[in-house]
Amino acid sequence: MSILKDILYKVAIEAIKGSTDIAINKMDFDSRKIEANDIFVAIRGAVSDGHDFIEKAIQRGAVAIVCDTFPENIAKGITYVQVKDTNSALAFMAANYFGDPSQNLKLVGITGTNGKTTIASLLYQLFKKAGFKVGLLSTVKILVDEIEYKATHTTPDSITINHYLKEMVKNGVDYCFMEVSSHGIHQKRTEALHFVGGIFTNLSHDHLDYHPSFAEYRDVKKSFFDNLPKTAFILSNIDDKNGQVMLQNTAAKKLTYALKSYADYKAQILENQLSGLLLKINGNEVWVKLIGTFNAYNLLAIYGTAIELGMESLEVLRLLSDLESVSGRFQFIVSASNITAIVDYAHTPDALENVLKTINDIRTKNEQLITVVGCGGNRDKTKRPIMADIASEISDKAIFTSDNPRNEDPVVIITEMEQGVAPQNYKKVLTITDRKQAIKTACQLAQPNDIILIAGKGHETYQEINGVRHDFDDMKIVKEILDQLQK
Repeated sequence: MSILKDILYKVAIEAIKGSTDIAINKMDFDSRKIEANDIFVAIRGAVSDGHDFIEKAIQRGAVAIVCDTFPENIAKGITYVQVKDTNSALAFMAANYFGDPSQNLKLVGITGTNGKTTIASLLYQLFKKAGFKVGLLSTVKILVDEIEYKATHTTPDSITINHYLKEMVKNGVDYCFMEVSSHGIHQKRTEALHFVGGIFTNLSHDHLDYHPSFAEYRDVKKSFFDNLPKTAFILSNIDDKNGQVMLQNTAAKKLTYALKSYADYKAQILENQLSGLLLKINGNEVWVKLIGTFNAYNLLAIYGTAIELGMESLEVLRLLSDLESVSGRFQFIVSASNITAIVDYAHTPDALENVLKTINDIRTKNEQLITVVGCGGNRDKTKRPIMADIASEISDKAIFTSDNPRNEDPVVIITEMEQGVAPQNYKKVLTITDRKQAIKTACQLAQPNDIILIAGKGHETYQEINGVRHDFDDMKIVKEILDQLQK
């Protein structure tokens, strides 16, 4: 049991009705999960407003309510705490409740449009190989050293974050690497956390279904770095036009990485093949198993972070050469008939273009490049025609299909994609709504030495249609189809 006044430490309180000297079991922002002696925090969400569920929370046993506006009906014996911002309050309350765990390990946050998962996952891998106990909070999974939990969001809610950080501290974890999404920053989920470092990857077209403009999306990302303490470091990709913007108002130690510009951490690509990359990082050559320019940036960010966290340069280079690619990030197989199938999470215009250009950089051009791509339902619609344009322009053949249609009609999504195709590329495009059939068609069209890219879902092992998740694994399906076609 915790005492309410202790849980409210550092929360911006406007007014209180009732006593804060009461014992609390736990807290939640979902009224359905409230039990006896809990705190209910009323969050104003995009779909529903927690303030509408205050009475329900009290009926379920809540003894304290945290809200930004007092309800009309004040129940007897219940403590009401009015705060300036319930998202911010929840962040501090969760940190206090779990004993401020981020103070007791070295937490590094990674933000940007693309590369977050790869950088966080590979930093986890590298520090594990170096002999440390490590934590990971990512889109793909949550790891408390070697104990794995399923991830549901890129950046979980404040309670979930602090719960897992406490588990990490209990398990003796030294370092934790965490993806930080724009949603997570905007909803203050990271506000009460203590970061020793922050990495900026890049910024391109994404999440404009959530953010009203690209400028707001950029500024939300920037606010993460603005709030870093002077004891922390920021490592920013200054080849990206927003890289300098991220450095502007931070008190943290400012560091840069780049392939093209002058930077603290600089790399050159000496060789780029399907088997890996030969890089020159700050004057030293290293061969790595990862592929493409985008991974050269990711590896450079990882190198810089490891150095800033106190590792020796040659040790970092040795560990970099041993890193394996992340699930669903440029994962590839080669069939018996020499057809290469690549599965990648590319679900933004920039990521798709990067992957296609990477493939074009390493192929001979004597083979076909066939791209299978879709766009998610109930997400940023403006990127649909742009992604279709990129896929049809750079590929020899593009098959438009379903991604996760969610609650939208997949035919409508594909029609909106088709509007971006330039007239000279019409003949290159096929539309097949059923994703499995689209993958099968790509495999049937492929000749020996051809390359198939299946983009958009990467590591996901489901397809979400009308609120229901169906088993669907791009890599598993393409393997099965290519095996069947050999017979």
